[in-house]
Amino acid sequence: MSTQAFNGAYLLPLFGEVEQARADGAYRPLPAPAPASSLATDDAPLGPYAASHLIRTSYTAGLAHADALRRLTVAGEVDPTSPWTLLRGALENFATGLWLLDGASRAERRRRALSLWDEDMRNRHQHELDTGHTPSGGGMTGAQRRAEIRAIADHLALAPLTAPRTHQILLTAAPTAGLTAVKVGAAWRAASGFAHGRYWPNLRASQPRAAIPGDDGVHTVALVIDEDQHRPLAEYCRIMLRRLQEHYNARAQAR
Repeated sequence: MSTQAFNGAYLLPLFGEVEQARADGAYRPLPAPAPASSLATDDAPLGPYAASHLIRTSYTAGLAHADALRRLTVAGEVDPTSPWTLLRGALENFATGLWLLDGASRAERRRRALSLWDEDMRNRHQHELDTGHTPSGGGMTGAQRRAEIRAIADHLALAPLTAPRTHQILLTAAPTAGLTAVKVGAAWRAASGFAHGRYWPNLRASQPRAAIPGDDGVHTVALVIDEDQHRPLAEYCRIMLRRLQEHYNARAQAR
């Protein structure tokens, strides 16, 4: 493994994709689904809880994470932790969009969308409790919206809603993008370790540059990102981004 200064050339294909999705300093959103499209048909009975809303926001959130790494790289401010954390956020969002698009049946796709909305409103409800917030203007609370979501699911006779787990979303979405689930999961696990300040990823996916002795005889090890370990994560993000764009456009166009 090299211990040279950060190069980052392997990030350029992903950064190129991200820059193509920017215009006038903002990210171009995915278009709303055409009325006669497959995706619009999925959304029709879901009311305000459309799958397309979640897919489109996941897409732009993923772009924002990847673009933040691009800006750090351009500024020469790359540390051993942030690149993993940022691409973790990008990968999770692109995978979520694919997961929502790719259920085996219309009922399953609707169940996935409502499950994600339900979990979203569970968190909103908890935040309202924690902060004492009450929606103004007669707006619905998170708890009321959860009840509405579950009523829609019952009306459609969907299988029970379950809180989506990020790791399972990734494993399910990976084959949709032509990727090996276990490899994507392994890259995500290392990235999650960095995001949460865990010890083992520094040993597995960083490179030592120097050992600095302290007065107490303990050495502090200076680390840099291991580009060989980070490269697959960047490639998984790029592939999932491209597949999400292609799959969304195919399902959102009128037939």
